[in-house]
Amino acid sequence: MFTGIVEGLAEVKSIGQAKRGADIAIRVRLGKMAKGLKVGDSVCINGACLTVTKLQKDEAQFEMVAETVRRTSLGKIKLGDKVNIERSMKVSDRLEGHFVLGHVDGTATIVKKVEKPSETTMWFKLDNKTLANALVAKGSIAVDGISLTVVDVNSDKFSVSLIPHTLQLTSLGIKKKGDKVNIETDVLSKYISNMLPK
Repeated sequence: MFTGIVEGLAEVKSIGQAKRGADIAIRVRLGKMAKGLKVGDSVCINGACLTVTKLQKDEAQFEMVAETVRRTSLGKIKLGDKVNIERSMKVSDRLEGHFVLGHVDGTATIVKKVEKPSETTMWFKLDNKTLANALVAKGSIAVDGISLTVVDVNSDKFSVSLIPHTLQLTSLGIKKKGDKVNIETDVLSKYISNMLPK
């Protein structure tokens, strides 16, 4: 379980074929975020919950199966890319974002980025437009693992407003038009939209 409050950015140091079962193995330099981690722990990387399979100093290895590669943008990750990191929450932690499971529903493409001194508005087009059924203005959404508030929903598009702090701390500050992001809709909206008549 995560909150969508990103702890920082980490650099992808290697990408290769996994030695067992999984499809891809990536190694990420976590720096101080590696403190206290152990093999088997869950870490949210760009919104996807992955398991630590190997640790060496401040670097952790994660393995991805075909479903993760297919459903998320992590299959297109490159050496040197910066990814959002959040370690799993403790029961005693404050819940400052919203409940994020790390179960990515699909991807979206950045179609517009309007930058102002006090805020940046980003518009995303959902690659699977049925995900819009679980979106509501002023509701919660996780974009690359970042807990954000939906501003507007328009058919297969939605927007969010970002403060400078979010842009500085997360990968959205370096993303540009045309880039892909991982989307996890709010778990409550997901269940409600699933119960409604189709």
